[in-house]
Amino acid sequence: MSLDHYYLLGRSGLRVSRLALGTMNFGTGGFHAAYGKTEKEARPIFRRYLEAGGNFIDTADFYTAGESETVLGNLIAEAKARDRVVLTTKFTNSVDPGDPNAGGNGRKHMIRAVEASLRRLRTDHIDLFLLHTWDRITPVEEVLRTFDDLTRAGKIRYAGLSDVPAWYAARAQTLADAHSLVPMVSLQLPYSLIDREIESEHVTMGQSLGLGITAWSPLGGGFLTGKYRHAGQGLTGEGRLDGDGRVWTEREWRLLAALESVAGKLEVTMAQVALNWVATQPGIASAIAGASSADQLDANMAALDLELPAELRAQLDEASSVPPASVYRMFTPGYQNWLVSPGVKVGDKPAGYAPPVRNWAPEAA
Repeated sequence: MSLDHYYLLGRSGLRVSRLALGTMNFGTGGFHAAYGKTEKEARPIFRRYLEAGGNFIDTADFYTAGESETVLGNLIAEAKARDRVVLTTKFTNSVDPGDPNAGGNGRKHMIRAVEASLRRLRTDHIDLFLLHTWDRITPVEEVLRTFDDLTRAGKIRYAGLSDVPAWYAARAQTLADAHSLVPMVSLQLPYSLIDREIESEHVTMGQSLGLGITAWSPLGGGFLTGKYRHAGQGLTGEGRLDGDGRVWTEREWRLLAALESVAGKLEVTMAQVALNWVATQPGIASAIAGASSADQLDANMAALDLELPAELRAQLDEASSVPPASVYRMFTPGYQNWLVSPGVKVGDKPAGYAPPVRNWAPEAA
């Protein structure tokens, strides 16, 4: 499974690489300045990704205070690669704290955001435009209508969501279907061995409604690389997690030990195992991984060459599993077999069941 082995994104005809290039560290401004790269430093990373056949690029208007888009726009133009790449950017966060309509998901800000992103990216269209974060107040109907208008105007090709509740994504897709509006094709969410919460609803929802999930932070903010070690209630090691005040649990350190064991058996790095696990999970269309150098990108891309044996995947699944909470306990096979259908064998689908054509999972192009 290499970068030039492309998969369909959600229920669309858009073909993307299984590993997307995250560019949150392209640029040196804003909140990400501490780990940002100048255009000169970002160039070899970007070029190496293209040379390997990668085509899925992720950014946002918020990254490095807009510099990520500017750097990326320059690099794409320089490489004459605009038609080849699937360019993704996102909107929601405020670009002017003094203006109440300079942030959020309302129509006014959406249009302002896409116009500004087009200028910085030096292009006349965005391939995949995502709502970055649910703002809790904008009616979903307003978001959908604006996505539809932007698509009809040729400013975006596809629409999607990021970091929203499962019910919100399901409502958006259902309304889009019911009113013949442009559908969502992608859902960007945090997902890794250390953070599997989206499995409760989002993954199944995405599979059912045709949203290809793109996983951000597949290395758990760097925790799953193995560079951090146990130090009382904290950790040692330099990186984004250093000094963030989080209390790490015994479950997380046991998971790290299991990951290290699996990596040792396969003679690869812990990061490569963690990336491969995410990229090959059900419902996951692509894993988004950034890189601080071309060499680190090479290591990330090599993760796609791995094949996790079933017994080692099971070891990781067990070490990273979290018992379902609250009502979700009632949807587990154990509970269903105990109370819903005791003493009988019941399949997941009725006899002769065939899912609607639009509900297929991503397949190799």
